[in-house]
Amino acid sequence: MNIAANNGVWSGSWVAERLGVELVGDDGLTALLGLALRRNPRRAHLLVSNVLGKHVPQSPSVVYGHGFSLGRRVRDLLGESEAGQAVVLGYAETATGLGHSVADGIGLAPYLHSTRRPVAGVAPAGGFEESHSHATSHLLLPEDPALLSGDGPLVLVDDEFSTGNTVLNTIRDLHARYPRKRYVVVALVDMRSAADAGRLTSFAEEIGAGVDLVAAASGTVKLPEGVLEKGQELVARYEESAAAGDQPAAAPSGLVAQFPAPLEGVALDPLGARGTARTAPTGPQTTDNRTAPHLTRVDLHWPHGLPDGGRHGFTPAHRIRLESALPLMAARLAEALPPDARRVLTLGFEELMYAPLRIARELEALVTAEVRYSTTTRSPVLAVDDPGYAIRSRLVFPAHDNPADGPGERYAYNVAGAGFDAVVLFVDSAGDTPELHAPGGLLDRLGAHAPHVLLAVVPSYVPALTEESPAMLPEPLRGPAFSSYPAEDVGWLLQDLSDVTLEAPTEEREEAIQSGGAHYAESLPVEYQPSDQYQALFHAALETSAARIAQAVGVVTETVMAERSPRPVLVSLARAGTPVGVLMRRWAQFRYGLDLPHYAVSIVRGRGIDANALRWLAAHHDPRDVVFVDGWTGKGAITRELADAVEEFEAREGVSGFDPEIAVLADPGSCVRTYGTREDFLIPSACLNSTVSGLISRTVLRADLVGPGDFHGAKFYRELAGADVSVAFLDAVAARFAEVADAVDASVKELAVADRTPTWEGWAAVERISEEYGIHDVNLVKPGVGETTRVLLRRVPWKILARAGAGADLDHVRLLAEQRGVPVEEVGELPYTCVGLIHPKYTRGATGADGRAVNV
Repeated sequence: MNIAANNGVWSGSWVAERLGVELVGDDGLTALLGLALRRNPRRAHLLVSNVLGKHVPQSPSVVYGHGFSLGRRVRDLLGESEAGQAVVLGYAETATGLGHSVADGIGLAPYLHSTRRPVAGVAPAGGFEESHSHATSHLLLPEDPALLSGDGPLVLVDDEFSTGNTVLNTIRDLHARYPRKRYVVVALVDMRSAADAGRLTSFAEEIGAGVDLVAAASGTVKLPEGVLEKGQELVARYEESAAAGDQPAAAPSGLVAQFPAPLEGVALDPLGARGTARTAPTGPQTTDNRTAPHLTRVDLHWPHGLPDGGRHGFTPAHRIRLESALPLMAARLAEALPPDARRVLTLGFEELMYAPLRIARELEALVTAEVRYSTTTRSPVLAVDDPGYAIRSRLVFPAHDNPADGPGERYAYNVAGAGFDAVVLFVDSAGDTPELHAPGGLLDRLGAHAPHVLLAVVPSYVPALTEESPAMLPEPLRGPAFSSYPAEDVGWLLQDLSDVTLEAPTEEREEAIQSGGAHYAESLPVEYQPSDQYQALFHAALETSAARIAQAVGVVTETVMAERSPRPVLVSLARAGTPVGVLMRRWAQFRYGLDLPHYAVSIVRGRGIDANALRWLAAHHDPRDVVFVDGWTGKGAITRELADAVEEFEAREGVSGFDPEIAVLADPGSCVRTYGTREDFLIPSACLNSTVSGLISRTVLRADLVGPGDFHGAKFYRELAGADVSVAFLDAVAARFAEVADAVDASVKELAVADRTPTWEGWAAVERISEEYGIHDVNLVKPGVGETTRVLLRRVPWKILARAGAGADLDHVRLLAEQRGVPVEEVGELPYTCVGLIHPKYTRGATGADGRAVNV
């Protein structure tokens, strides 16, 4: 067996020698665990984890790395499809952060942890007992009751798997309410006896579901006869001899505690390097017993409406918001730390483990000081200042969050005597009470052992409780379950209508639309399947225009970040805007290492933007950070539609802050101020339909399918995967980012001082063309390369107007026009490269100038 680093002594040897307790199992078991004694009538010994971040201060990268790697193992066990449907449940209080880290490792799994804190107005969705714990009752309080009712696997996470009673109680309770086919139990250590191991198998057979187990290490605890009584006597004897308050029992004079350094050979950095493993400092230790500590309150700028943890559920969208906010929050902490600090403790608060852990992990990469992480706890444990004992010191202080079970003592272990120059205490706002700040309270106790104490308060999340609440709206759809884009690239604020037949022949749709019998958003055109010749044109266009697009992406993204928000929430208008939104997100990653949130929403001409999508965005983000994104402007109809819709929404909902101006890749119609270029050129994503847009259809709004509380709908064309070029398009453009970076910087500087006031010359041109050609309806005039392509792919075209001398940008337009028997007319004076005209007097069978119906 390996011996954990504590002056070369295993931190369980003190208990093992006195009680005869023995750990038997994997070679790495004693590196993960130490032993202590506790005041508990059910179990005398306590397995103390060196990597959990509860009792033993540890590198946050180590703590997070263990949970994340367990999540990766769960994902491998389940496979991509089942992992995409998994829900993770962690146990309060000890495993709340571990469970959350496991959910991160699985991917985009929603997370919920049990809680011992009742919340007024939130009805429990379940509960269970933890038989060996000092505080047994667990509540499940999801904001969305549907979180636990799915068919996918339920992943249950605890720090140790000892008897299995807690897990069996949980599964029994939940399976009766929300039966499912598979459960996965996850723990840092599996310490069951052979008899207990058999119970899990028989239980799985009893309920008719699969139950798997994933653990970092396994073994058993050998307990001699009478160990409980002997342990209780030992605890009583040492507590009587220990000094009152914080003093550990049997403290050798002059000893300053050393705690485990980061473990060797462990994947500490699953999401990228965040700092390096360091050994404990060897220089002189800082003395304790500070008489005048310096207290600093740090405003983290926690994102508005973001849950502080998984007490009421933590969704993939929440995770994306947190990831985006972490660097700035850590930077604010780093600025507040004393510059000469060599050892810093980040201390979480009972169930509030995950947010402090993630911020601490970011902080570890920003400062030269050694950063450690642990949390306060309800659990009473004997402290003995001996290198062979896991709990070297104990701070005792009164509870400060008005707990439902009444006042009582709380504890912070291995803080006193550890030589920390600064302690950063994280509490949620429910715990920021007078008791926290009072003499003898936690801040006072910490101040006795560190010259600098920083307080960071995370707002306690309060679920919205009304039926109309935006919190009841579903979470965004993501790939691979919906769309071929990677899950992190975009969340679709849509409902999945893939199983509904919505397609109609182009001629039927056009007749219904123009006769007023149907709106264009109530059905879908049959997806155009490109010929080999057309696909070759797409790839050739992509090769020649990728750098040009990359530059426009860079320009519009840099402009947005400079003028609209340094950390924008990108909201693309599905579906033409979505590839652009993904590329803007990729530019922010390439240039600044930022993971910007990105969602796709539906907007329908004549009916406005999806109001439920706006409600969801307002509930999850600051509306002032939202930037609407589209591919290009034509005559500016959608620009005006969005402005009107946002104004109406804000007046009706009492929400303010949304900026309706769209950021576009190309603005040939001069309709917006934020753009990458005003040239009308071929954007290859306009050449195709769903196969360049994540295999997602155009959006649908039909009363019998979309109710008042629903997102607009769309279809996922999984069957077209063989022809999908969505990711290939993104990759081809992103590959050119580095070569255009200098040109982007130059263009951004020019635009910053240029007059970008919209002239709406596109709208004026459309009105003129509508009258000149006797159409008398601007909705049938589609200006620009992108809109003209849409006419040829989706509508019944009449003719195409092309600027004289237009070259390769129109090769695909000419090919489509030839296939559909539509004339291309060259025009000398045209503000666009081309304009598509929809047949102005359509009846079924009429196509093109001569009324011929031509099959595509």
